Amino acid sequence: MSAARAAVAAASSVLLAFDFGTRRVGVASGNRVTHTATPLTTLAHGNAEARLAAIGQLIAEWQPAALVVGVPRHPDGAAHDNTRRAERFARQLHGRFGLPVHEVDERYTTTEALAMGAEDVDAAAAALILEQYFNQQAT
Repeated sequence: MSAARAAVAAASSVLLAFDFGTRRVGVASGNRVTHTATPLTTLAHGNAEARLAAIGQLIAEWQPAALVVGVPRHPDGAAHDNTRRAERFARQLHGRFGLPVHEVDERYTTTEALAMGAEDVDAAAAALILEQYFNQQAT
């Protein structure tokens, strides 16, 4: 990341959040000043490189200050295979785009998005992940 781009990102109040899945990745944007999150889209790219390229386009468009990744866990908090995959995804984002990446426990976000009747469940889950991140920052 160039110094100029890093300066723009640091000054930004925008965050992008991701609900990682092996087949789809939900994306939401949010504002750390107003603590609001909005579902954006779901990326359904079959391979990691295409997914990262699409994320790169979103980052170029939104110029976020940081990224937030939901990390799933079992109800008792134990890690499972998808936990490790989401953590790897978070590391890939940081390595590829050079932005701070925050991980958030995302248990039940998909269930909550389904209960809300969201049209795009994955993007709605990403918005819930971002709202959870904002709530954690406020405490």
